[in-house]
Amino acid sequence: MGVVRPADITPDDVEIFYHFTSSRDSIGDTKLNKLDPNEVLLKVDNPNKTQSGISGFEIFGGMYTLKLPTATFSVKGFYTIIIKPIEIRTAIVDVGVLSAFPDIKGLLFDTSSIPVKFLSKFENNGLVGYRIEYLNNNTTSSDAKINSFFRIVTSNNKAEPVNQNLTNTNQKAIRYRFNDNSSLTFCTVSPSSAPNVKPNAFPYIGQPNQQVIITNTLFNPIMIEVEMVQHDIETLAMALLGNQTKSLEDGIYTIYNFNNDIYKQYNLYEIKDRFTGQPLFEVREERASIDFSKTFASITTI
Repeated sequence: MGVVRPADITPDDVEIFYHFTSSRDSIGDTKLNKLDPNEVLLKVDNPNKTQSGISGFEIFGGMYTLKLPTATFSVKGFYTIIIKPIEIRTAIVDVGVLSAFPDIKGLLFDTSSIPVKFLSKFENNGLVGYRIEYLNNNTTSSDAKINSFFRIVTSNNKAEPVNQNLTNTNQKAIRYRFNDNSSLTFCTVSPSSAPNVKPNAFPYIGQPNQQVIITNTLFNPIMIEVEMVQHDIETLAMALLGNQTKSLEDGIYTIYNFNNDIYKQYNLYEIKDRFTGQPLFEVREERASIDFSKTFASITTI
């Protein structure tokens, strides 16, 4: 049996989208709207930390509270919420090899073009385990991304280019060596080496100037459906099981919640035939304003 370790993530590792449709019969607009993970995703403090005498916040891995803003989720209907690893979009600067180890091939990224909030990921070995997906440089292709194709980062270190004299003119003179002060990072990916049966058949790992999508593999994408309704089980129970009164004088019918506060009020009356006076319909009509003289306490203490 295997063990799945819950991920210790932060809201900065996540992006959250939602889609709204008013009913199941209508898909509506397929556009996804984005939410701020720092406002929606709340970390949970580990309740077991007291056993170790820890007083500070200790993240409870894999457990997070989803706080949906009422201003956004106020309309009655169906909301599909998508929680997925955040995407880092950048371009490959070069596909090169190390000067000291020419058999090690990797991708070069320029950290100066990376958004500031992602720079810590590009520190030495900060991208290990991340997935790289490739965008299609072929402008005639109908798909912007090369579907179902990716590579996994096995290491990354800051590196700088060096010019090396080579006897073989078919090889690139620019190679790379590790330097922690450089703005470039050298990433090795898997698979990147040729199989034994075809030593010259190197797997495709990208090409210079190609756009890529870098995402973490800390958790699987999650899709949650939330239905916003006008009535829930409790309000339906109040209508069925809550205390009720009917004023015989003015026909005001009042329903109370389980605290005996007024929940709904209706006018009860009959519609009669204008000529014969014969009753035709009994009507229950919701009142536009509440008559607070019909509180449960004031009626039952008469």
